[in-house]
Amino acid sequence: MREHSYLGEFELMVLLTILHLGDEAYGVPLARELAIRRGREVAVGSVYASLDRLEIKGLIASSLGESTPERGGRAKRYFRVTDQGLQAVHETRRVLSKLWKSLPTMGEDLA
Repeated sequence: MREHSYLGEFELMVLLTILHLGDEAYGVPLARELAIRRGREVAVGSVYASLDRLEIKGLIASSLGESTPERGGRAKRYFRVTDQGLQAVHETRRVLSKLWKSLPTMGEDLA
């Protein structure tokens, strides 16, 4: 696999939330679902900043939907995880799993 940028915790959560939402992955629902999963509020601005970074890295792609009167004629910007983004998610999971498995058990050094 081609070397990729390190995924930070929030970026990984955003990617996983996009995968979870599928075709309905756009700004406000992304922030709402992420807040539910994290158990605390998420600023929509931080979600959009992360989406911009992830798109620049090539880990997600976006497309505009139809404009809607409810949004003042503006279109929703939908997001999907690219193949490169999916590889980054799997690689991050693999590395984190190895790190977790390498920790001493609770009765040993961490108690």
